[in-house]
Amino acid sequence: MTQIISRQVRLAARPEGRPGPEHFRIEEHPLPAPQPGQAVLQTLYMSLDPYMRGRMSAAKSYAKPVEIGAVMEGGTVSRVLESHHPDFAAGDIVLSHTGWQTHAVADAAGFRKLDPKVAPVSTALGVLGMPGFTAYSGLLTLGQPKPGETVVVAAATGPVGSAVGQIAKIKGARAVGIAGGPEKCAFLREELKFDAAVDHRAPDFAEQLKAACPDGVDVYFENVGGAVWEAVFPLLNPFARVPVCGLIAQYNSSAPPPGPDRLPGMMREVLTRSLTIRGFIQSEFTAQRPAFLREMAQWIAEGKVRYREDVVEGLDKAPEAFVGLLEGRNFGKLLVKLAD
Repeated sequence: MTQIISRQVRLAARPEGRPGPEHFRIEEHPLPAPQPGQAVLQTLYMSLDPYMRGRMSAAKSYAKPVEIGAVMEGGTVSRVLESHHPDFAAGDIVLSHTGWQTHAVADAAGFRKLDPKVAPVSTALGVLGMPGFTAYSGLLTLGQPKPGETVVVAAATGPVGSAVGQIAKIKGARAVGIAGGPEKCAFLREELKFDAAVDHRAPDFAEQLKAACPDGVDVYFENVGGAVWEAVFPLLNPFARVPVCGLIAQYNSSAPPPGPDRLPGMMREVLTRSLTIRGFIQSEFTAQRPAFLREMAQWIAEGKVRYREDVVEGLDKAPEAFVGLLEGRNFGKLLVKLAD
């Protein structure tokens, strides 16, 4: 095979606060020759996710940071161009994790073969991928919604939040979504059939949220933090469960928030209301993945779960789209399309 040149987005510098174009650089590099067990891939779709902001930082976290000068990491859907692994052949479409680049050489042992006849391959990065599994495992394992309970989810039109609310409805709970702007709130109510949707940009957001949850909140799926958390916290019922998936409102913060220390008061309420607050990473629940793929595919086929994708085209658009993701400018699962 003729040597392939891969266009890549690499981390140029670690941001303090909001990332910008200066923190990325686009380079071209020839691919190395594949070794036994590896495959040459052409990226079709690239996933952009909030967790990537944490990988740009050197702060201690649950995963190693991206090194300066390294390719930005992330999930991908790719076409196999050349295979040196017996389970894959040229032309196969696979779920991979090769990051922000047009082509890659990678160990094929970690691939999952995709069937375009079963579902659009892009869904392997969204509703049938890591975000969908995050919603499924976090809500059902930690949130444990019961019929008649109220489940509130922040960033509710995103790939995780939208799945959380719809799964809550399937389990008989009442779903309240928090999103930014009238269009997103209308989408939650009209398309995804949430019981209520509240705009966190509204000046009376806290009052609207309280009115949408007249019986309090039994499960709060936390994706945001910040002012949204402050509005939800007083509404938590005794024995409420709070799976903490993300804190996107705080990812660009470079200093503690101003004001008095409210942690002692919060901890007193955690004690007196017997609250369960549990951070999690979806990889903790890997054993549930087969059940998730089976159930989620069935729910989609039955029309019980719907999804929306926000697709930008071209590798050059990835940095700007990623910054927009952190500011809530996307509407649905954010993907970068690199090839047909």
